[in-house]
Amino acid sequence: MTIAIDRLDHLVLTVRDMDATCSFYSRVLGMKRRTFGDDRTALYFGRQKLNLHDAAKPVDPNVRHAAPGSSDLCFITETPMDEVIAHLAVEDVSIITGPGERSGATGTLLSVYVYDPDENLIEIANLLP
Repeated sequence: MTIAIDRLDHLVLTVRDMDATCSFYSRVLGMKRRTFGDDRTALYFGRQKLNLHDAAKPVDPNVRHAAPGSSDLCFITETPMDEVIAHLAVEDVSIITGPGERSGATGTLLSVYVYDPDENLIEIANLLP
């Protein structure tokens, strides 16, 4: 038997400043901040979420290498790339590289890259036809 994975439910980001992180992902990427469980924080988008762990207060002491700024994430948007770029400019978010074509899980992407407040590398992409 083989396990058949359907989708990713959530990822965990370790963050230095919960409010700065939530502000960035809400303002720039339209995610919704919610609390759950024992006063934990998550950012929701589509059918997924990012759980946030405060670097100063680890949720699980057994996490061996959780560190702010160690992630590289790609988010797909249907917002046209020229509108993404304009929005990033309004929000004073610098584009690190792009736009350029990249290989995604289901096809070719047109992507730009930015950093979040912890310097995680964030790819914002359109799936090309």
